[in-house]
Amino acid sequence: MSKRFTLQILFSGCILCIACGVEAQQALAQYQPTHDEIVQRYKASEKRDSAAKNTIFKTTVRAHWIKNNTAFWYANILKDSTIEYVYADAATGKKSPLFNTTKLAGVLSKATDSSMNAERLWFKALTFNDDASQVAFDYHGTYYQYNIKTNRLIKIDSLPQYKAMDQHRFKGKHWFWTNYHTDSLSPNKQYIAYVKNNNVFIRPANDSTAAIQYTNDGSEEHPYGSLAWSPDSKYVIGYHISPVKDSSIYYVLSSVPNTTRGQLKSYSYKQPGDPFTTYEMFIFPVQQNVAVKVNTPILDFYEAPLLYWQKNNEHFYYERIDRGHQRYRLIEVDVSNGNTRNIIDDKTNTFIYDDRIYSYYLSSTNEFIYTSEKDGWQHIYLMDALTGTQKNEITKGEYVVKNIDSIDEVKRQVWFSAMGVHAGEDVYNTHYFRIDFDGNNLIDLTPAAANHTVSFSPDTKYYLDTYSTLNTAPVTELHLTATTKKIAVIEQADISVYLDIVKHLPIRFIAKGRDGITDIYGDVFLPTEFDSAQRYPIIENIYAGPQDSYVPVSFMPYRSEMQSLADLGFIVVQVDGMGTANRSKAFHDVCWHNLADAGFPDRILWMKALAAKYPFADTTRVGLYGTSAGGQNALGGLLFHPEWYKAAVASCGCHDNRVDKQWWNEQWMGYPVGPWYAQQSNVTNAHKLQGALLLMVGEADSNVPPESTYRVADALIKANKTFEFLPLPGMDHTSGGDYGSMRRKDFFVQHLLNVQPPDRNSEEPADIASDN
Repeated sequence: MSKRFTLQILFSGCILCIACGVEAQQALAQYQPTHDEIVQRYKASEKRDSAAKNTIFKTTVRAHWIKNNTAFWYANILKDSTIEYVYADAATGKKSPLFNTTKLAGVLSKATDSSMNAERLWFKALTFNDDASQVAFDYHGTYYQYNIKTNRLIKIDSLPQYKAMDQHRFKGKHWFWTNYHTDSLSPNKQYIAYVKNNNVFIRPANDSTAAIQYTNDGSEEHPYGSLAWSPDSKYVIGYHISPVKDSSIYYVLSSVPNTTRGQLKSYSYKQPGDPFTTYEMFIFPVQQNVAVKVNTPILDFYEAPLLYWQKNNEHFYYERIDRGHQRYRLIEVDVSNGNTRNIIDDKTNTFIYDDRIYSYYLSSTNEFIYTSEKDGWQHIYLMDALTGTQKNEITKGEYVVKNIDSIDEVKRQVWFSAMGVHAGEDVYNTHYFRIDFDGNNLIDLTPAAANHTVSFSPDTKYYLDTYSTLNTAPVTELHLTATTKKIAVIEQADISVYLDIVKHLPIRFIAKGRDGITDIYGDVFLPTEFDSAQRYPIIENIYAGPQDSYVPVSFMPYRSEMQSLADLGFIVVQVDGMGTANRSKAFHDVCWHNLADAGFPDRILWMKALAAKYPFADTTRVGLYGTSAGGQNALGGLLFHPEWYKAAVASCGCHDNRVDKQWWNEQWMGYPVGPWYAQQSNVTNAHKLQGALLLMVGEADSNVPPESTYRVADALIKANKTFEFLPLPGMDHTSGGDYGSMRRKDFFVQHLLNVQPPDRNSEEPADIASDN
């Protein structure tokens, strides 16, 4: 007897159950619509796209804190564009109207000599005084102040500058370099350091004639600059700079109104292998005519770094990422002689994702907190900044620290977000935590098994936790930070109208990757008019850029691109394969020197597992589409896996990693530029094309140079390959907009369903076919 399974899909408030056997896949008929049926599906999809917009309510709470952080207000946009203003008491969570909208509408109607709808009072720049008794706002360019207690409205010349009390938010990534100046006053205001004629001078602030010139070898080609003072005003740190002017990318705007010639445009653009401006570090002691060269390699990748000074001002630290992204260091500098030593020295044979490094210097204790993947997962470490020894791995386990919000030096706690902490839960769920420096007392502020977003009151006494899953609507709770106690549920999203339209929600599906062990996660979108007796072609929405993960894990508003494509008669999927971020270091490392891999072995196995469990997914008709890195991936599917993918739409693809931007490609493909760049290029491999291809490119793309796509077209032509090519006049980096979406749908209907799409030039009515 065959193994049976049950698929549960939310369907207009009830559960649709589909029971199928393994051999049922062969028994199911391929979905094969007629031309007339496809025309009707286009019409229904377009109407559904329009109807589904703005049908989900109360998904978030954007809190504005008032009354010394003891209360907050927020606004909800409701059905038919009505709006409510809500006041919430933080201690109890009790809610009430922020003000009487009927009364306010009445006085505003008189002030404007017009009729106001109390349910549609839209204001700009709504602000309250400290006790929330008066509100000021901008209504159509006129400023008003309204006394809630007396119902008095007056015009004012400008909006009051009340103390900002919006919520404290998680800060996100940390950057460890900064821009300094060529003219800088010392902290004690006694001296001015400056650059004149490309050389460094320091003079007393009150005597311009007593300047000391510290350097003589500065020139236009190699000036000095980027000056920074020590906190005690005894030293200036500066750099001998070798500037590099980046080469330009050119494109032609072909269709500028009121012109008869194409308009040539250009912009500076650094590609892999291009040189960088370099910085050679020097120390300039005040009132000593000497320049001390720092015994450290020339900075050749980032700009002048942020300096961390010890309390005694005898040493400072700075961070350095070597070009090639394989070494990260915290370097200590002795200002008396310029000698250096490495306090932290992380090395890897693959890459260090420097955009995810967070660092924090605790000057009071000479400690340094930073994040690293050196144990195979992104974690937080506490270092002794004097000795360079590791004091503690603050977080530890098979999970990923996503961001550090803040460091409490007094309580010696770290506040951070992480993914994959809880066994048995979706590994892409984000939770928020605090933990002691010693690694003890890990507290989850967000215990619900879901994906979370947190915002704190400005004093961090309270926090709002909004959470959801792909198939459960968002809930927002108010918590007390000290104990994490839930005070109240503030809002629960209303999706009832939305479900009446879309009928069912996407499915979260998990299957094993290429190693047979690792879970690969993805989402599945079914046609609204789904027939369990049919087998539908699969279309993958692909983006395999290693900088993040991409498959939605939270409840999301209507995804018209994927859902409306599915509504034409496809199973549309999105998958995070190996090589993307937010998993283990080993999972991520698959992309190293290997962007052409794009997780395809995992994606293909995932789709095979999907079809094995759900026979309505037809693995004999599979297509894919993507933009930017996804455009590179989409074409790569046809070039490297033609046995699986039969049709692809590639938009603005970075088809050759030597042509694309330096900072992105060297991070994953490495430096120096090696032969693997050419070996994995879609241009180099264009002659391998099998299947149907549509290339799109915006002629004004300022992200990926348009010639990346044109070079592919050139190689395909030289290889006598047939393909469709859609240049988009005037468009920047794009998936094509409404017209591109229409053409993408038509392409898959033609090549995967084998049906001619609507003929918009003559046959079909004009209301067919566009994403609005």
